[in-house]
Amino acid sequence: MQDNYIWLLANEQRECLIVDPGVASPVLHYLTENKLTPKAILLTHHHNDHVGGVGEILQSYPDITVYGPQETVKYGCTHQVQGHDEITVLGMNFSVLDVPGHTLGHIAYYATPYLFCGDTLFSAGCGRIFEGTPEQMYASLQLIAQLPDNTLICCAHEYTESNLRFARYVLPENKEIETYQKQVKELRLKHQPSVPSLLKIEKEINPFLRCYDNDLQRNIGFENHPNETWQVFARLRDMKDSF
Repeated sequence: MQDNYIWLLANEQRECLIVDPGVASPVLHYLTENKLTPKAILLTHHHNDHVGGVGEILQSYPDITVYGPQETVKYGCTHQVQGHDEITVLGMNFSVLDVPGHTLGHIAYYATPYLFCGDTLFSAGCGRIFEGTPEQMYASLQLIAQLPDNTLICCAHEYTESNLRFARYVLPENKEIETYQKQVKELRLKHQPSVPSLLKIEKEINPFLRCYDNDLQRNIGFENHPNETWQVFARLRDMKDSF
């Protein structure tokens, strides 16, 4: 749990929601220190570093509603949701997006301007494909890319610096990546998070959202245009896995 983020949103009434609590202790401490009352937990997928703290949090706050995909039911989910569902938490209307790839049942939650996307989209990168297919993962990223440019990408890991090193490798001519890399380095030197990031920026610097880019295609070995853009994504993901 060295690089996980657990997201928390609170309103003026000191009520809050929690996203993907992989562990309970920092959450419980923060709730107590800030006199917050949790009303809901949002789960994106079943991996332990996203659900591991649910049980202990429920012991202290048994009335919390826990939303999640079917794959999280055995980890404390009380209200199963799926793509196209709408839920209201703290007066905010969240749209549920199906984003399979990292896991088959992975979902994301969108309420302007926040996108809680778990391990699907990272700043300058994307999640590994453990259960789905490259085609599924690419479709999930394309779905996210259709959201408004001012969307805040609230991903679940601090992987930005390593992702940017790979982005520079496959897109060395992209000046936006170079500039963003310097900005992120300064943030991390100050022990500040690099996320959330703006979707507008991700479209400029994230190679997994730029599979259409002719320079990228050429740089990773596609001499001719591929039949399907997801094939570019598949090769890119393979390269990142061994980078």
